[in-house]
Amino acid sequence: MFAALMLVTGVAALLLAAWCGWAASRDQPTKDWHFIGMAVVTVLALVQLIAGIVLLARGEKPEQGTTIFVAYLLGAFACVPAAGFMSLAERSKWGSVTVAAGGVVLAVLEVRLYDIWGG
Repeated sequence: MFAALMLVTGVAALLLAAWCGWAASRDQPTKDWHFIGMAVVTVLALVQLIAGIVLLARGEKPEQGTTIFVAYLLGAFACVPAAGFMSLAERSKWGSVTVAAGGVVLAVLEVRLYDIWGG
């Protein structure tokens, strides 16, 4: 289940990145619909954070260490909201570029989380 959640979160992050990248290519800032998309991706990352903590609490151990796994979980959770807040400060196409970059970073973090867990 955890691997499926990683996959869904990574794909959602890439879709968000493509959507915001499209907006940036048209010289548009992030709009309300983009923030709804960011909220959906953030909720997926929150569910993943909770699931990871539950797995650790049940006694399961990641292959490459608990500390690095928790650090990546927290980073994945904070990635898109941080990009969203930064896009609020930059109300031009560069705000959309920032969110697109945040989506790509989250997708890369998902791949790394999969590796750390032992996938």
